Amino acid sequence: MIVKERLKALDVLRGITIAAMILVNTPGSWSYVYWPLLHAKWHGFTPTDAVFPFFLFIVGVSIHFAFKNFKPKENPKALKKIIKRTFIIFAIGLFLNLYPKFNFETVRYFGVLQRIALAYGIGASICLLFNKRSLIYVTASILIIYWGLLYFLVPENPFEPQTNLVGKIDLYLFGSNHIWKGLGFPFDPEGLLSTLPSIATVLIGSLTGGFLSKPTDITLKIKRLLIYGFSLVVLGYVWSFVFPINKSLWSSSFVCFSAGFAMLLLAFLIWLIDVKKYNSWSQPFIHFGTNSLFIFVFSGLYIKTMIYLVKITNAQGETTSGLNYIYQNIFVPIAGNMNGSLLFAIAHILFFWCLVYILFRKKIFIKI
Repeated sequence: MIVKERLKALDVLRGITIAAMILVNTPGSWSYVYWPLLHAKWHGFTPTDAVFPFFLFIVGVSIHFAFKNFKPKENPKALKKIIKRTFIIFAIGLFLNLYPKFNFETVRYFGVLQRIALAYGIGASICLLFNKRSLIYVTASILIIYWGLLYFLVPENPFEPQTNLVGKIDLYLFGSNHIWKGLGFPFDPEGLLSTLPSIATVLIGSLTGGFLSKPTDITLKIKRLLIYGFSLVVLGYVWSFVFPINKSLWSSSFVCFSAGFAMLLLAFLIWLIDVKKYNSWSQPFIHFGTNSLFIFVFSGLYIKTMIYLVKITNAQGETTSGLNYIYQNIFVPIAGNMNGSLLFAIAHILFFWCLVYILFRKKIFIKI
């Protein structure tokens, strides 16, 4: 069976990833979260650790489809568009970090959207300027050079939380006031240096898009995804013995491990949706995928508004955030603390799906 059109499974995977982002970012309480919905504390890998690299992987696949028919003379115009989009996404991410207090003295400079912007911008530019063979060498070089930088420039404990090169560079360039402190000390999991290997995640996605876009037998596409995916998972696991799998550092082993799983999941979705035609369940994820960055940004604005701007007095006369009030007074009575926290997140997925469904029905596609 020869397939020339875009595979529906790609759009479904993007939508699943966005829904998963909302799920892991919107618990009723961070004190009550099941472990698969939490990041590994440092070294290690949980299902939540796969979400962000899956999104960057899909960004890479999309880059290939966007530029596959471009001619060299169109490159300058395409590069201008890439640079413009990079600045827009980065600026939106910075705005989200500032909102709603707009305290420039303590604003975090980096974040998820900023990493998406830089990984997209640099990755798309590389994809535009290099051929497939060169992309393989560039990707491998990025991963090896990053490993070497971390290992050789910090001889003692190069991969530990407070001694690694990634944190040292961010602290030196930006100061502790502008760095995330979610681990209990200044360290940004979306920092400057660790953006380098995230570009490799995008490039692996683009290389994947390269063989998926060819008008070849769909069974062959699935076999290639399974072989490449399994090989990358094994490579990442073996590499982890000398460079641990670590989402916060975005280690080279983490890049291989997570990209391999992205390929395996994509192979399964292609088989399920494009071969077996079991796709009735997938439509909500298509809706998420068509306005993916918009709904992610909107969900961030919504959460911060409900936390910082919406204040409600509870039955005990205490003032609490709108988000906590909903959790404590609706979801905890229904399902208890732990399951209520999970149900709260699922309810928000449904809420945001309603929004993207309305946009989809009205054929409104907001491109960021």
